[in-house]
Amino acid sequence: MTPPAAARPLVGVSTYRERASWGVWHQRADLLPATYADAVHHAGGAPVLLPPAGSTDHLEESARDVVARLDALVVAGGADVDPAAYGEQAHPRTGPPRPDRDAWELALLGAALERELPVLGVCRGMQVMAVHAGGSLEQHLPDVVEHDGHDPGGDGYGDVEVRIDPTSRLGLLVGPTATVSCHHHQAVRSHPGYAAVAWAHDGTLEALERPGGPFAVGVQWHPEVVADAGLFAGLVQAARGADGGHGVRFQTEVDESAPRA
Repeated sequence: MTPPAAARPLVGVSTYRERASWGVWHQRADLLPATYADAVHHAGGAPVLLPPAGSTDHLEESARDVVARLDALVVAGGADVDPAAYGEQAHPRTGPPRPDRDAWELALLGAALERELPVLGVCRGMQVMAVHAGGSLEQHLPDVVEHDGHDPGGDGYGDVEVRIDPTSRLGLLVGPTATVSCHHHQAVRSHPGYAAVAWAHDGTLEALERPGGPFAVGVQWHPEVVADAGLFAGLVQAARGADGGHGVRFQTEVDESAPRA
């Protein structure tokens, strides 16, 4: 039974800021694939979009104000994190920096963890979690694994088999193995304070979580394009304080109507 709107936890989702065209307009816009909002709604939450806005001088204060009104946070996928955030020079294949989005998401994440809000990081979002903790990234994964199976290019996804620690929070939601939809050319190299809990066959880290305490899970894949979106259901359960995000099984039926971007 679908819960009434008043009972739905507020789930904030970070957004893209891109040049976009619609109708007669061609300008910068705050964007997010509709699959995120649909996944949050389907899981019983009320999605709230969080664009990278406001003065850089007051980002942390703004983030705390926003997070105080939320019940959970999703850090969405998107562009590469600026390597300067983890003390490295950019690789030739690293995308242009998005300093406004990096700063905003790092501030949101810090405020959410401070409040012990449930957090789900999706693809880039998992990388933001690692960088926020003082970790670092592999800037071009094909240099390491010698294939591009994690990012087939264009707007497609790679189907990647992952092995999951069955004793982890993620394992209780997803099970010991899954076939997931990936679109990433970078990966987490180090992640202080987080446990590695899922791996691809080539050894690429595909998920991490904060051991003990509140729900704080990052996955390198895109659960929002999966019809059941069980990870979102786990997030919403955690936002309600019910079962700590456990007990919701993840289904791997891909929603073929979802936009592949």
